[in-house]
Amino acid sequence: MIEKTDPNVCRNMQAELKRQQTVLNMIPSENYVSKAVLQATGSVLMNKYSEGYANKRYYQGNQFVDEIELLAIERAKQLFGAEHVNVQPYSGSPANMAIYHALLKPGDKILGLRLDMGGHLTHGHAVNFSSRYFSVVQYGVDKESGLLDMEAIRQLALAEKPKIIISGATAYPRRIDFTRFHEIAREVGAYSMADISHIAGLIAGGAHPSPFPFTDVVMTTTHKTLRGPRGAMIMCKEQFAKDIDKAVFPGLQGGPHENVIAGKAVAFGEALTDDFRGYAAQIVKNAQCLARVLMEKGIKLVSDGTDTHLILIDLTPRGIGLGKPAAVALEEAGICTNCNTVPFDPSTPFKPSGVRLGTPILTTRGMKEREMELVGEWIADVINDMQKADLKARIRKDVQELCTHFPVYEDLSFSEGIS
Repeated sequence: MIEKTDPNVCRNMQAELKRQQTVLNMIPSENYVSKAVLQATGSVLMNKYSEGYANKRYYQGNQFVDEIELLAIERAKQLFGAEHVNVQPYSGSPANMAIYHALLKPGDKILGLRLDMGGHLTHGHAVNFSSRYFSVVQYGVDKESGLLDMEAIRQLALAEKPKIIISGATAYPRRIDFTRFHEIAREVGAYSMADISHIAGLIAGGAHPSPFPFTDVVMTTTHKTLRGPRGAMIMCKEQFAKDIDKAVFPGLQGGPHENVIAGKAVAFGEALTDDFRGYAAQIVKNAQCLARVLMEKGIKLVSDGTDTHLILIDLTPRGIGLGKPAAVALEEAGICTNCNTVPFDPSTPFKPSGVRLGTPILTTRGMKEREMELVGEWIADVINDMQKADLKARIRKDVQELCTHFPVYEDLSFSEGIS
């Protein structure tokens, strides 16, 4: 139907489908959802307004979306062991904003990880709302090891007395000690908050330690390793439930996106299966295998490896600001990554010196260690000779051949909706 109504949009959707099928998508914040999740998010639920919460709405006609939203909540509680869950946040950044709105007053102090050390914009970066409305102190990683120094973070917290301490990252490849973060927060009288957006699927699948049940409030996006639709949710101890819910609605949002909430419910159901636990474990195995191959080929990695889905390549030994040229060269070879700052990067965020990549999508497609060895060799070959056009063309052909053995969305059609 869309090919007749709007052929321009349809043409680009088809082209994007082909791109996703024929390249190695390795941006660690991306994943491929199931067709069931696609069906839910592209459904008639798109049409329904449902301001408020289940069984307490401001609009009529919500009996069915109420059941879906309650199902999403109960599945999330079961998946993570959370006392209270709000599945309405539109995305990660507004969800973090809602947490601050619920627990802090303007001017209160936030302690979070620096963006250039692997943190997120909403953890207190200077250009973000979080630093405009709150006082911000930020911690980093150890310069030699690339690891979080928990005693240094503790001393900073003791000196600064923040109101909330944020753990979690977007470009930190090692396990996060949520227990220690919570202990430090308790010691200084702060709330403990974990942003598990990148590793939620690993936590749900038992492949990474959990911030539950001790952490006060936990935010996660629902895509990335959790393999759900683009969105977010907030989980917290029961004592914060009322404030969190009021902060989301009516504090920051109006009508929730019930089609996306349905997609979340489906994804949470998928994540409760034994298959998903195997998937989460394989993500980490694949990332560690890939990291080993890259290091064996002379590629420097931040912290010399990974414990998660994510790898951060440090190109500073080869020059400053090479992250973007490397990411472009890899894309030309059929491998999609993103340029990224590395800790203590001598360059700027516009010309970073690192490349961030991960294994969630490759694992979703069914690839394992054998394929990671191939991919690692291809990545290293491109980085070692970024200007060599025939090399990139050959690898692009090899990538396309590999993708045919791990097909995705084979029978997806836009002509009559998702089938």
